[in-house]
Amino acid sequence: MSTLQIKEENFYRKLTVIGIPMIIQQVIAVTLNLADTIMVGKVSENALAAVGAANQVYFIFSVVLFGIFSGAAVHAVQYWGIRDLVSLRKIVGIDYTMCLVLSVPTVAVVFAAAPLFIRLFSQEPEVIELGTQYMKIACFSYIFAALSFVISYNSRSIQDLKYPTIINACAIAMNIFLNYVFIYGNFGVPALGVRGAAIATTVSRILECVAMMLSVYLRKEHPLKAYPSQLFCYSRELLVNVMKTAVPVIITEGMWAFSVSAIFAAYGKISASALAISQIAVTVTDFFQTIYFGLGNASSVIIGEVLGQGRRSTAFEYSRKVLKVTWILNIIMTVVIILARTPIAAIYDFSPETTEMLMKALLVYAVALTPKMLAYMTICAILRAGGDTVFCMYMDVAFNVGLQIPLAYIGVLVLKWPLHWVMAFVAIADFIKVFFCYYRYYSKKWMNIFTGREEISE
Repeated sequence: MSTLQIKEENFYRKLTVIGIPMIIQQVIAVTLNLADTIMVGKVSENALAAVGAANQVYFIFSVVLFGIFSGAAVHAVQYWGIRDLVSLRKIVGIDYTMCLVLSVPTVAVVFAAAPLFIRLFSQEPEVIELGTQYMKIACFSYIFAALSFVISYNSRSIQDLKYPTIINACAIAMNIFLNYVFIYGNFGVPALGVRGAAIATTVSRILECVAMMLSVYLRKEHPLKAYPSQLFCYSRELLVNVMKTAVPVIITEGMWAFSVSAIFAAYGKISASALAISQIAVTVTDFFQTIYFGLGNASSVIIGEVLGQGRRSTAFEYSRKVLKVTWILNIIMTVVIILARTPIAAIYDFSPETTEMLMKALLVYAVALTPKMLAYMTICAILRAGGDTVFCMYMDVAFNVGLQIPLAYIGVLVLKWPLHWVMAFVAIADFIKVFFCYYRYYSKKWMNIFTGREEISE
């Protein structure tokens, strides 16, 4: 068997071993949102719109954290590749620090200004009232979710996903059960509607956080298990080096989250029904995209690991296989979403007009999947693995903020198009963006080594 064949077998084997647990984690995370939209959607369209608007704040918060942890993970993966546990644990300490610095003030601001945030998405009094009720409870879950993220993201870096995946699964099951109890009023509990959904989410995230911590600190010799003196002894130089990589990712993810929320707000100007439908369409398509998110994270770990060892040529070979898999998935997922539209629409008790709106929105998202996921996999699975985070920042800010937001508001306010046409108009940005991403990829300027290892000739 040739060296190339051995490398190819090693890549697909590692992609399967690492990727499947990550895909399961992503499915679990999206299932949580999907369960919430279905169960809250049974209450009323305004209740769904309110929870969707309220969750935009958490969405931005979680995406900013994702930016920090993803940027730091570029270093964590490479240190794990050479089994430098001392440096790895310092990276984890930086994650904990940033987690608390961001989450505590965010909770305070969200609790104090909940109605103002909801008004950004809807001016309907009932939506504002329901959204405020939800936010004032759910905001306390942010701190616990952030602490869970630290364990989860760094577990990906060290390719130890069994326990985090089991814990995530238990958390979603707990959330669905508590939704059933508190939203609708079962087992002697009064029906609390959106407040019940917020209570269920908060309790589930607290229990998930506790379980995540125990999964690390009750196990012997876990790579992430460390005393505070080992976690927080990082030097200013290491912090600066990590943040140089992380800050562009934070800006990238933060601006992307801002663009998603701004576009969501634009759809809300069409109607409360459009706001609810866009929430469902995004959640449903995210569910089908979980395989990309899981494989993207797994691919980033694999490519980052070999780069940390100085194996540039292997890293490029692996990245080509990632893009090949992405093209195959695009064809499959587009067909699946188109075929699944009717049974998905049947879940909700919407009016015929609202149901038709959902069907058309899902069709647009199915067609727009290919350019969107090609850009995503190139940026998140490949370019970031090589630490090329500044270029990724330019791409996402330019196209997500600079192009998609204006297109959304032009479509809604100037052209006054229906929801599905505005969604198609916004998707133009991804068709253009993917060409720039491919150009950068083939330039090979994205392949950086942070561990100090010399490049190995292979």
